[in-house]
Amino acid sequence: MAAGRPRSFCKNQALDRALEVFRRKGFDGASICDLTEAMGINPPSLYAAFGNKEQLFCQALDRYGDVYAERRAAVLAAPTAREGIEALLRDAVINLTDKTKPSGCLYVQAIVGGGEHSACIRKMLKAKREDSERAIFNRLECAKAAGELPGGTDPAALARYITTVGQGLAVQAAGGATRKDLDRVVDFALGAWPA
Repeated sequence: MAAGRPRSFCKNQALDRALEVFRRKGFDGASICDLTEAMGINPPSLYAAFGNKEQLFCQALDRYGDVYAERRAAVLAAPTAREGIEALLRDAVINLTDKTKPSGCLYVQAIVGGGEHSACIRKMLKAKREDSERAIFNRLECAKAAGELPGGTDPAALARYITTVGQGLAVQAAGGATRKDLDRVVDFALGAWPA
């Protein structure tokens, strides 16, 4: 039996290009034509390598999540939790306002976009948000145990607050807020750090 023709594209590069389309147009707005053109492949190659549009979106979310998780882990490893959280929020501002990329966050856009995503996509988005919040919570728990945070601090509530600020930054960036505007939001949010 003859083997199929080998793929002539890099899957991660193709996913990165699909991510850009999904970030610009959302899940519902991104057509197969938009995706294949950006990815540099034809529709049969897309279906063979990634499945349908929903499966491609899920793989793109995974790719986006993997890249974000690496950055998140690196900044949260700062010497103190406050430095890590500040770095996390400042890094978000830089990435959310990078003029070379579509503004906003793919997760937040997909959540608030209003599309009738499948249960699978909604479940995946929820899990990704929870993963991010859990990483922040774990860092805050360690900080509390090390005496960096006052004894009465609720790491779960603080992690939810930080996650909410991050999601708010993404919504504001998608709406056209500048880096300066968002940095001021981060300044204000850090003013609420438990003392």
